[in-house]
Amino acid sequence: MRWRRARPVDPNRPQRSTQGRMLIAAVAGAAGVLSFAPLGWWPLQILSLAILFYQVLRAASVKASALVGWAFGCGWCLAGVHWLYIVLNRFNNLSAPIAAIAIVLLALFMGGYTALAMGGAAWLRKRWAMPLPAANLLLLPVAWAIGEWLRGWVFTGFPWATAGYAHNMSPLAGYAPLLGVYGLSWLAALTAGALLLAMHKSRWIALGLAAATWLAGFALQSLAWTEAAGKPISVRLVQGNIALERKFDPAQLEQTLRSYYRTVTAAPADLIATPETAVPLFQHQLPTGYLDAFGQFARKSGSHVVLGIPVMDSPTNYSNSVLGLAPALGGAPYRYNKHHLVPFGEFIPLGFRWFTDMMQIPLSEQTGGQLLQPAFAVKDQRVLPNICYENAFGEEIAQQLNDAPQPATLLLNVSELGWYGQSVAIPQHLQISQMRSLETGRPMLSATNTGATVVIDSRGQVTHALPYYEAGVLSATVQGMRGSTPYIRLQNRLFLGLAALAVAGAWLWSRQSAKNRLKSA
Repeated sequence: MRWRRARPVDPNRPQRSTQGRMLIAAVAGAAGVLSFAPLGWWPLQILSLAILFYQVLRAASVKASALVGWAFGCGWCLAGVHWLYIVLNRFNNLSAPIAAIAIVLLALFMGGYTALAMGGAAWLRKRWAMPLPAANLLLLPVAWAIGEWLRGWVFTGFPWATAGYAHNMSPLAGYAPLLGVYGLSWLAALTAGALLLAMHKSRWIALGLAAATWLAGFALQSLAWTEAAGKPISVRLVQGNIALERKFDPAQLEQTLRSYYRTVTAAPADLIATPETAVPLFQHQLPTGYLDAFGQFARKSGSHVVLGIPVMDSPTNYSNSVLGLAPALGGAPYRYNKHHLVPFGEFIPLGFRWFTDMMQIPLSEQTGGQLLQPAFAVKDQRVLPNICYENAFGEEIAQQLNDAPQPATLLLNVSELGWYGQSVAIPQHLQISQMRSLETGRPMLSATNTGATVVIDSRGQVTHALPYYEAGVLSATVQGMRGSTPYIRLQNRLFLGLAALAVAGAWLWSRQSAKNRLKSA
């Protein structure tokens, strides 16, 4: 029997209703979230993107392509951040139906970015009469990545579950110091587009390009972009595992304060760090001498203590901050103020006070700090804090390192992830921190209330960790790093420049294809 090669399918000939394609896309988007931690099935993400691109190419119109993209984005977001329901229902006093509706509305909104990306790609393909290989290898992958980039900064940004995070342990991780997380999203989408061409006459070019991309990523992992700076320091990272109900309960505050004091002062270390808002009271509300006792311990033991604490500068001006207490006498404590605030949780968007009043979130109207803040000097190292959600904004951390007169050698994330219960939010947050280490070539220390309390080395590998949801102290010795990766110097500009070149290449390919058709006519 002779096997006949399958004929290329005409992408403009609809074979299924738009509603059917939307359903397939929504399921594929939801399934793609399994590529992230804790499962880490990153090949599934490439398959889900390939399904998205196929449905977009087969859609009946530009509008239908946008709707398919919107459905995929909704499924992706709903599965990726379903744990926000825990925050709204369990801790923010919203009823179950209202909390569920809020999560669905968020997913519907976030799906708009994918709708814009896929609809825009379909419009350009139609306008330029673009051949299928150009659409699969150039236009659709770039459109996907640009959509994610827009989601990461428009309206202050919501970059959670960005596709590139799934590849912190795949060969594509080698590109992180050059292109950042959005560059990895692009390369994963390029691979998906190449797979769609497996039965096309351009399949060898497509598959060869995909193979070269992954082999180059594997080779790039062997490069060291940064080098050791000074001598290593000893660190102790405190994981209190204090339930939020108890943490903000006035009757339990004294016990919480005593617990953190005993744990911090139990042993010295060059750096001792507590989670975000480990001390849940403003300075003037604390028992007399409480902060002074930490300062005395720092001086006697030679330790540098970082306390997560809200700081009030006036009755209408307060910040989510960390205070650094050094052994040296004199001078004010080091202070870092969170600058990238969470909408609804830490600042109230215009017109939404009614919603935040319903949620009754403590400390919900904060003042943001400056983007560029000095690092905390700890012996030979300079430690740059970021607080909780801030670690999701890689370009801002890279800019802080690039623009600082004395760049940090270590990154420190302090978080309160107890808001999300026992959910996938914690391993996903850890995966985000690992990407920041890959992008910057610097270790990341993470001190959290419930996990993940870890030490991540400059290559994004977890070297020390505490179990989730258990009180404990993580002790380790950490080597700081100096130097700049390309991502630190250029942030997302290199990715955006290459994306522009890809779009230009798609246009040139389309023009050349049109000329060839005219010659053969």
